Amino acid sequence: MTGNAGIAILVMTLFAVFLGYFGVPVAFSMMASVFLTVVLFTHISLASMVGQLFNGINTLNLLAVPFFLLVGELMLSANITIRLITLAQALVGHMRSGLAQVVAVFSLFFSGISGSSTADVVAISTVLGPAMKAEGYDPPFTAALVAAASTIANMVPPSILAVVYGSVGNVSIGGLFLGGATPGLMVAIGLMIYSYIWGPVGIHKERATFGHVAESVKLAILPLFIPIIIVGGILAGQFTPVEAGAVALLYVILVVLPLMTRGHFKNLPRDFIYAGALYALPIMAVAGASAFGWVLAYLRGPDVVSGWIEQVAGHNPTVILFLIIGILTIVGDFLEGIPAIIIFMPLFLELAKLGNIHPVHMGVCIIVNLAFGLITPPFGLILLLSSSLQGVPWPRALLAALPLYVIFFIVMALIIVFPNLVLWLPRILFPQSIGCFQNAMGGWTCPPM
Repeated sequence: MTGNAGIAILVMTLFAVFLGYFGVPVAFSMMASVFLTVVLFTHISLASMVGQLFNGINTLNLLAVPFFLLVGELMLSANITIRLITLAQALVGHMRSGLAQVVAVFSLFFSGISGSSTADVVAISTVLGPAMKAEGYDPPFTAALVAAASTIANMVPPSILAVVYGSVGNVSIGGLFLGGATPGLMVAIGLMIYSYIWGPVGIHKERATFGHVAESVKLAILPLFIPIIIVGGILAGQFTPVEAGAVALLYVILVVLPLMTRGHFKNLPRDFIYAGALYALPIMAVAGASAFGWVLAYLRGPDVVSGWIEQVAGHNPTVILFLIIGILTIVGDFLEGIPAIIIFMPLFLELAKLGNIHPVHMGVCIIVNLAFGLITPPFGLILLLSSSLQGVPWPRALLAALPLYVIFFIVMALIIVFPNLVLWLPRILFPQSIGCFQNAMGGWTCPPM
């Protein structure tokens, strides 16, 4: 390598940001910055970097992503999501700010099916958005709440971010799925509390009878089995994440659609094409981010940053995680979660060793933080999408979202300070995912957390 590594890293980063601000898609801005840096500062051939682009997407577990996307798209396009919303209304619709409560609960249900914040925000906005407007909810509040609730899809299983993190970082995807369930639930509860205290009153509805709740469960039971199939199959050792996604898709096509919306079969080609187009966006970003991260590692960027953090935090895992969250909060303002994970994975692995941090704990903390980045400026992709679907200027939606940031800060602080909030569920349901092993007495021996 010729030249100064620090200058090379600075040029690569600034050029990628510069192109991004001029509207160049993230994948192409990263590829262009990588090629420029390689030509100016290294002896690496461009052919090698093209090979690295391919190597970044040549990971089997990433095939789970299109299956999860397609399952979510089928649920949305076949209008099956309305049954989940009906169930959420039966459970919490009678509370103060009832429709806002429904948004949070429905996000938990649908996030367990799609794993995609984009699918979540579209589903909520198209179905509940008009109803909230009719009940007098302030559109900026609706846009902010829907966007914040949609981030839960990146935390709870089958989170696409967890699939990517586990694939790239060689971390148990099942462990990340289970570990993310608690912070996802905490965010949902936080949004419900905020809506109850500070949200619009809405139109008061009578508490649903037991019979109505039972009927709503009956109508929604088939789609509710999807997360059970995905997570249960992985935990039981019957499926890999890819196989779980494929089985969930077959379940939707062979069971859910015939029993619920048989006439939707004529639209399957459109759904497959649309899901393929959705998958093309993150997979290109994965390729570009993989090359970007490889060059960053080649230039010893992770070692440099790790050295800076060690000077400040020493080997204290809590301080290291807070510094990582601080860095990623800034990074997440400019970069999507998937490329951020791939680019900084070498740094994450280095810091996990430095602080002796459990990889599942670190992974969940990072995923929650990157999910939060979807509603922070200037990037804020999900907040931007939600505001456009509600017909609200983005600055007004951002102003309404600011109080909701407190919920995310509290959740992130709690899961950093108390690792067992993340690790208790994997320890109970999937102990081998966090390094536990069976002892001679037939029980499990787990490393200290």
